[in-house]
Amino acid sequence: MSPFSDRPVMPPAAPQAARLRALIVPACVAAAALAVLVSLGLWQMSRLAWKQGLIARVEERSRAPAVPLQGRDAWPRMSAEADDYRRVTVTGRFRHEAETYLYHVAGDSRQAGRGRPQGQGYFVMTPLVTASGDTVIVNRGFVPTDRRDPATRAEGQIAGEVAVTGLVRYPEQRNAFAAADDPARRLFYTRDLGAMARAMGVDARATAPFSVDADDTAVPGGLPRGGETRLSFPNRHLEYALTWFGLALTLVGVFVAFALQKLRGR
Repeated sequence: MSPFSDRPVMPPAAPQAARLRALIVPACVAAAALAVLVSLGLWQMSRLAWKQGLIARVEERSRAPAVPLQGRDAWPRMSAEADDYRRVTVTGRFRHEAETYLYHVAGDSRQAGRGRPQGQGYFVMTPLVTASGDTVIVNRGFVPTDRRDPATRAEGQIAGEVAVTGLVRYPEQRNAFAAADDPARRLFYTRDLGAMARAMGVDARATAPFSVDADDTAVPGGLPRGGETRLSFPNRHLEYALTWFGLALTLVGVFVAFALQKLRGR
């Protein structure tokens, strides 16, 4: 008899199949997380394509020669997709007594830092009535908070027929954090043209569904200051996409290292 026959037998290491089974749950969790990370990266790539297209359209339309703005019969054929930021010219008479005010923080246009306005204030939104009776709401430009009262900038309240050149702008979606509008005081925090038209008391049926942002043509007294349309847009979508894809690769590397350790019985 072997002198070692009575020595206790050590249990064998867990079989490879058991180790593989132990990886099922971690693998499912890792696969789900990987799918989320890759989806976020692909979504940012789609946003990158959209933003690049937007920048190209804005650049092209805002630099093109101005065209006469068509009357109300043509408005139903216009759209934000096809006409936002298009450069136009419209002629008519301002109704200064009906102007409203859109809150704005100046200094975020691409002309910022070159003698442009800075700080809090308002865009002066004024109805302009054409010879045919159409009404177009014109963003005449920026005034500081202490110059909102028309009496403080009477020189700029131009009388008679004027020709305004500027960019077509469609209404914007209300931000969840935007303050509530105050129609009674004609103060607005979102470019809601319908609400502005009601506060102005103009005929909604004869009012354009878009506004026109006046260019930087000087006005008597210097205010309102036009040309403050925001024409530059942040574009960090590629950076965000690479971050998500990088996290996905890191997750793959971590899981592979974890799985190898498990399969080796560690």
